Parts: sequence; C-alpha cells; structure tokens
Amino acid sequence: MTFDLTSLGWDAPLTAALRRLPPDLRPGRVIRADRGVCTVLGADGTVRATLAGTVLAAAAGDPVRLPCAGDWVAVRSWPDGRVTAEVVLPRRTAILRRTADKDSTAQVLAANADTAAVVEPMHPAPDLTRIERLLALAWESGAQPLVVLTKCDVAPDPAAVAGQVARVAAGVEVLPVSAQRGLGLAALRPRIAAGRTLALLGPSGAGKSTLVNGLAGATVMATQAIRRVDGKGRHTTTYRALIPIPDGGAVIDTPGIRAVGLLDVAAGLDNAFADIVALAATCRFADCAHGGEPGCAVAAALESGELTGRRWESWRKLQREVAFETGRKNARLAARERAARRSGRPRGLSAGG
Repeated sequence: MTFDLTSLGWDAPLTAALRRLPPDLRPGRVIRADRGVCTVLGADGTVRATLAGTVLAAAAGDPVRLPCAGDWVAVRSWPDGRVTAEVVLPRRTAILRRTADKDSTAQVLAANADTAAVVEPMHPAPDLTRIERLLALAWESGAQPLVVLTKCDVAPDPAAVAGQVARVAAGVEVLPVSAQRGLGLAALRPRIAAGRTLALLGPSGAGKSTLVNGLAGATVMATQAIRRVDGKGRHTTTYRALIPIPDGGAVIDTPGIRAVGLLDVAAGLDNAFADIVALAATCRFADCAHGGEPGCAVAAALESGELTGRRWESWRKLQREVAFETGRKNARLAARERAARRSGRPRGLSAGG
C-alpha cells in the first residue's frame, strides 16, 4: 500500500527540485522533528530518518535550515537499514519566531502551511494583544492568516466577540468554532482540502488539539480537561506535529505558545496593523512622529475613538521590539563580516541571523 503524497501538497515545483538531486533520493514530508532525527511520511509509509551531515552543517550556520514539521525532505536508505534526511527541499512558507536565547536567532514553528491560523479561546475572553502579535507572525510567514475563535459554545454572545476581534484583525477572516460541538468546522474544512495545510498557533488551553481531533474525525491528539475555575486547559502538545487528514490535506499543531518574540517582521506588522498604517499615511507631515504634531491623523483618531489607546500602544510596542531585534541582527552580521575579513575568509550572511 502506497501513500499519495499529492494529498499532502507534493507538486510540480517540488518534483523539479527533487530531479536536481541524486536519483536514489526519495521525497517525504516531516511529521515530527526531534534533535537530530525526524519522522518522515513518504510514499511507502513512515520512517525515522537521522539528519545527514550536510543538513547539520547547513544548520550550524543557520538554525532555520533544520527540518521541522511541514518540511519536505529527500531521504536515502542505506544497505544497513539506516535512513537519512539528506536535503531539506525549498519552503513555500515558514512561520518563524525569535528564540529566547542570548543570540535571539530564528526558530521555525511550521513550514509549507497554506493557512496560518491564530487560535484564541472565546472564554473567558480573547486576548486582543496576543492576537495582534501572532497575526504579525502569520502575515510575515507567506501563508494566508486566519483567526479561529474556539469554545464559542460557552461564550454568551459569540457574534459580538467575533466582531470585536474582527476590528483588530484587519483583512483577516474570523471564524468562531466549537470543536466539541462540531460548530464552525465546515468553514475550516476547505483549508485542509487535498494538498492544503493548516497550521495552528495559539496558547495552551486554546483548544488546538481538540480542534485537530474534530477536523480529523478521530482522537489523534491528546487533550486535557478544562479547569472549572478559569476555563483554561493545561499544556498538552509538547512538540510540533503534522497530522494528515483522512480525506487529504494536513494540520500542523504547535505547542502552546506562552511568549512569541518577533524578529524583522516589518511587513507582517504593517499588514497586521493596516488600519494604523493607513491613518499615518494621511497625517499632514510625512515625517509625523504622532506625538502632538499639527494635522496628526493618528491623534485625531485616538481622540474620536476610531482608534483605541490599547491598539495604538500594542502597535508601538511591537514596532520598538522589531526595530530593536533588527538592529541586533544587523550588528551581529556586521561583526561576523568583520571577523571574516580579518581571517581572510569570505562569509555569506545567514537569513536566520
């Protein structure tokens, strides 16, 4: 029995990329990645593949090049039964966050997703600031952003809550769902049609694993009961995993995210705050700092209530964070270049910092 890789998104560009590699390599999609090993689903089933030296060497200079859930890889089987992942094939999209280490390098949360869904519980209340931060990440990934509001069955007025979220999710569809009751899942199913991948981003207790089970029509991810006190669940998924859906397509479930650091996601931030960007463009002066200058459209919008103080402060905070991290990255790359020049060895710049 063979598995149809086109149902997971294998397409002509990937086929062309594989043809440029040695003929004994075969393709597969990473279901789960651990330290030095990944679980790969290929046409002949699932295998555990260790990372080849070429992959590890590339990742030494840029951790973003390590395979992660959703990646397509080319694997090789050896006479002694070993399987190695030799090449990570080109990504169409990648959801990246900043790591918490000293160097603040990038970490890939999911690769090759068609839709990046920000999952936020309706109960007890959505965290609008967290939604804005995750939407900046989703926009920057290259995937289509989406907001999924879970637990709509326990919200007093789901339509009102969805409307409130829609006002801070400019240009993004907002879907209220209840995976336990099966409400709203039909609107999500086109996102996991054959060949399409839906990635889920959100905090612990948001109901991501329950949502995966509802879409799969079976219990494929463990879940924890909701605490009666505050309506929150406990952290269940501890690794990123791609789950194939029986009728085609896939879902990538990520661990509950307590904090998501942003890197140089200026374009994603502009998309997530398109309303503020549009307002700023109408200020009287092109270099308006929005700090009391005459003709400031932002100040007028804050005064009239068209723009809330909370959203304005959220935008300013995220802009400062991105500017700071971009400056750190540029300084780090400049230091590497100076070191390379001193040693007489040219060194390329890595995309992940």
